[in-house]
Amino acid sequence: MFVVTPAYAESNPTEGTHSEAGAPGGEAHGSGVFPPFDSSTFASQLLWLAITFGLFYLLMSKVIVPRIGGILEHRRDRIAQDLDEANRLKEEADEAIAAYEQDLADARKKASAIAETAREKAKAAAEAEQASTEAGLNAKMADAEKSIFAIKQKALAEVDTIAEETATDVVKHLLGGSVTKAEVAAAIRAASGK
Repeated sequence: MFVVTPAYAESNPTEGTHSEAGAPGGEAHGSGVFPPFDSSTFASQLLWLAITFGLFYLLMSKVIVPRIGGILEHRRDRIAQDLDEANRLKEEADEAIAAYEQDLADARKKASAIAETAREKAKAAAEAEQASTEAGLNAKMADAEKSIFAIKQKALAEVDTIAEETATDVVKHLLGGSVTKAEVAAAIRAASGK
């Protein structure tokens, strides 16, 4: 704490009583009230408040608000353009998808028609091949039957001859005698029932 001695007070006449505001000299600088709350300065404070508010209002209304409005308008226009572009691109994509689906359906129909045509051609070729093979087999079978019939007829024609020869040989070996062909032929005819 600072204590003023009488000797110091005499040597420094400005150092004397201090006011509550801490200003040397007491009442020389004002009443000790905070300046914005001093009623003697209200008029000048209100005047500067009105001037500052007016300038700020002019600055806002003439410069800042139009710029912000222009930015907002530009953004709104850009968003609208982007939305229009997106809608246009979506419509194009939908059209492309529809065209793709149509082309795919057409390709499936064409593939089905080609497969059906190929199946019919293959079936017709198989039937023709089968008919040709059957005709060839039938011709071979007819030839074979003719050949078998001819062989059978020849064998039947030679059976009598073979039987006569065999009977003659058997009689020679078993009985030791000889027999004429006419006797053997008559015996074979009698045995066969002719």
